[in-house]
Amino acid sequence: MSKAFTRETESNDDDEPGLPPLPAGGKNYITPAGYARLRAELLELIDNERPRIVEIVHWAASNGDRSENGDYLYGKKRLREIDRRIRFLTKRLEIAEVTDPSVHHGSDQVFFGATVTYVDEQGLERTVTIMGIDEADSLQGQVSWISPISRALLKAREGDVVRLVTPQGAQEVEVLAVRYPPAAG
Repeated sequence: MSKAFTRETESNDDDEPGLPPLPAGGKNYITPAGYARLRAELLELIDNERPRIVEIVHWAASNGDRSENGDYLYGKKRLREIDRRIRFLTKRLEIAEVTDPSVHHGSDQVFFGATVTYVDEQGLERTVTIMGIDEADSLQGQVSWISPISRALLKAREGDVVRLVTPQGAQEVEVLAVRYPPAAG
């Protein structure tokens, strides 16, 4: 078959690489702050970034030969990236279920949005905050609500010992403290 009739694809245009898919039938839980960040990113892309790149591509295209025009080639590639991110953010925000963790302020039971301190069998103490898939940042001590540690901790209370199953095997962890942000306002 001739190469002229094959389609080259760089990546899947529908999903952002590196982000876990939502569980089947699951909801896309997100905190109000996380929703606001994603919405602000979407609006920035639509209102500022995309029009700026379109203008660059238009200018570069008017310069003539497009096959060796770096501004044109890079601009078209960047436009595809922006459009892919816009589609991703639009889909995720449409199905987002905003859940305010401050409604559980003062509770000792683990729900979405809780900051939980626990100790494992080796005596290592850790603190994690259970967040939405699209907003969790492991460098900030945040884990998504579908992660193994979150699944083990959800619905537990301070003092409970829960079973954590990981690829390295099962172990028990004890919940030491559960905190929620105070209600805004």
